[in-house]
Amino acid sequence: MRKQLNQAIQKLAQASVLVVGDLAIDEMTYGSTSRLSREAPVIILHHEHTDIILGAAGNAAHNIASLGAKRAGIVAVTGKDYHCSLLLEAMQRDQVDTTGLVQDGHRPTTTKTRISGIANHSVTQQIVRVDRESTQPLSRKVENQILDQISCLAPEFDALLLSDYALGVLTDTVIEHCLTVAKKHDLIITADSHRDLALFRGANVITPNQPEAENNVGYSLNTLEEILRGGRDLQEKTEVENVLITRGGEGMVLFERGKEEHNEGSYAEIPVFNKSEVFDVTGAGDTVIGTLTLAIANGIDILEASVLGNLAASIVVRRFGASTTNPIELKDALIEVDEDKLARIARKCPSLNSLN
Repeated sequence: MRKQLNQAIQKLAQASVLVVGDLAIDEMTYGSTSRLSREAPVIILHHEHTDIILGAAGNAAHNIASLGAKRAGIVAVTGKDYHCSLLLEAMQRDQVDTTGLVQDGHRPTTTKTRISGIANHSVTQQIVRVDRESTQPLSRKVENQILDQISCLAPEFDALLLSDYALGVLTDTVIEHCLTVAKKHDLIITADSHRDLALFRGANVITPNQPEAENNVGYSLNTLEEILRGGRDLQEKTEVENVLITRGGEGMVLFERGKEEHNEGSYAEIPVFNKSEVFDVTGAGDTVIGTLTLAIANGIDILEASVLGNLAASIVVRRFGASTTNPIELKDALIEVDEDKLARIARKCPSLNSLN
């Protein structure tokens, strides 16, 4: 498998992905603390620098661009405000196509401002987080603009990635339109959502984490038997070909639909590749689905694509904040993976009796 994965990494630059969803920026402000304010019992922070990082659907698009995609685009909504200008600068910097953006003066540009400080050579610690966001449904006018952008841009790409943070962009109408457009133009379509996964009925891949999967099936997924049952129930509920359940430090489980009648399909357990150097899991799910979508858009097998997503996540969790990786880092990280772990990744067929 190591040879196959190396070959897959080399193919990543041959396809393009359009992300549709809830776009945000992470505004990371850092400073040093030295005294308390005379005005109130609060710390005074001496500002040192601020980083603007693409978040939510933007993080998925940024990951795709960093992996060398032929084109990484996004259809999303921004406000008409100061933070929109910061967002546009960040997207240009990170080589994410801004053609599909729609501005709405009645909504803020979704921004997560994290203020962190350091004192006396201690570690940097987050002090407070301020969120600017709206979860209100889109106006009919803005929704129609989103639909028009999808219709116009989707044929220029190889895959659609729906990134749903429940902030209002992925309405039922927008989701249905994406599914229709993908079918019409024979595009791969994947989805990562915090909501009801049945909304994405008929997609090629969904990537819920374990809590999201549990919310959708209505029971706990702790044992392998429960996970196998949950994966099959999700496939039946959503009519999705492939379900990848991510389990944090326990790795991932991939479910594939059977290609033949009466064939229940297969599953594969993918072990975690990095368990000891986890500093921040923020945005790791975006990295997984971004990598996986770009891989299968390049014709890479779904199991290998899932392993690449796992490998990419093992890199970004070593860094603070939403982060990305690139083909060179993927190859270097692959060298570090134990042969035993790679050997354990294989498709298996669960017994029907064990799921009853």
